[in-house]
Amino acid sequence: MSERPGGHRDVPVLDLDAIIDDPGTRIIVCCGSGGVGKTTTAAALGLRAAERGRAAVVLTVDPARRLAQSMGLTELDNVPRPVEDVTGDGTLHAMMLDMKRTFDEIIEAHADPERARQILTNPFYQSLSSSFSGTQEYMAMEKLGQLRRSGEWDLIIVDTPPSRSALDFLDAPERLGRFLDGRLIRVLTAPAKAGGRSAFKLFNAGFGLIAGAMTKLLGAQVLKDLQTFVSALDAVFGGFRARAEQTYRLLQAPGTAFVVVAAPERDAMREASYFVERLAEERMPLAGVVINRVHRSPAEGLSAARSAAAAEELESRGGHDLAAAVLRLHTGRMQLAAREHREREHFVTAHPTVPVAEVPAMWEDVHDLEGLRQVGKLLAAQ
Repeated sequence: MSERPGGHRDVPVLDLDAIIDDPGTRIIVCCGSGGVGKTTTAAALGLRAAERGRAAVVLTVDPARRLAQSMGLTELDNVPRPVEDVTGDGTLHAMMLDMKRTFDEIIEAHADPERARQILTNPFYQSLSSSFSGTQEYMAMEKLGQLRRSGEWDLIIVDTPPSRSALDFLDAPERLGRFLDGRLIRVLTAPAKAGGRSAFKLFNAGFGLIAGAMTKLLGAQVLKDLQTFVSALDAVFGGFRARAEQTYRLLQAPGTAFVVVAAPERDAMREASYFVERLAEERMPLAGVVINRVHRSPAEGLSAARSAAAAEELESRGGHDLAAAVLRLHTGRMQLAAREHREREHFVTAHPTVPVAEVPAMWEDVHDLEGLRQVGKLLAAQ
């Protein structure tokens, strides 16, 4: 494989402008490990898409407030809010997922008022809706489906949860499904499924020993709360899995583009490799990889070794402290760039056909729309 000047392999270039300009692109999913600039990338893509004519909405499930601040919003809630000062013909909305509120909305939409009240005030539901493993990821899928079905936006950009595995949101529907199909839940919902008082008699005859043991273990009130909660599962939760599977198929459709976001560090690039492989397994459409915070030097022709040698020479003469310090700084920067280059090359060797975009490290964190515009330009300037 040929190399560009500077030692970079000639890899496919990720053309993000072509992706956001294509009216057939309806969903962009930014995924990657935590701390790699995923939220900033999602926001910058949303702003650039809006200023190039798209009606875009950015959904973030990262609880950090950086996205709100950079878009001039005082807070993000569960409702898409318009972003002001967007130039061009498009529009931009942004929202932060409120996991529990999304869960509550589903209950209110799929249960009669009395049953909804019983569920929403149930302690077991309140615990499940705020802390059950995978709830955040599942609700991100649910909200994505809601936004898509609304038809208000022609481009939805999703910033995935900063979980240990950023592809947990792909597994969340199956995990919630396993929970709802679990043996304990089946036992507890048996009376409701059988129907009628006679069913309860049969249920109680077979369940007496189990119920007695569970009452001792959990307490009578906890068991009652649990039974009250699961008795409503059939009426309310039956559609969960179907909608999740529908959204999952939407993610596999040609109008979706996955953008894996990484930083040029060993762990982040390993995670990027894992995401690329996992997306291929799930037949999800990968657009490419964005490598953020790449360090470069305006004097790349001066190697780290020559710079260090020159610094030593000046230091030995004395009276050249400032020049020597600048050379030492350059040495460190070139060494860092070399380490980052090696990590990039490892990834490219393993995935030679995956398009890549590199974003140079910026001098300060992005905290306003102008900063997001600059990131968008850097993403496009490949």
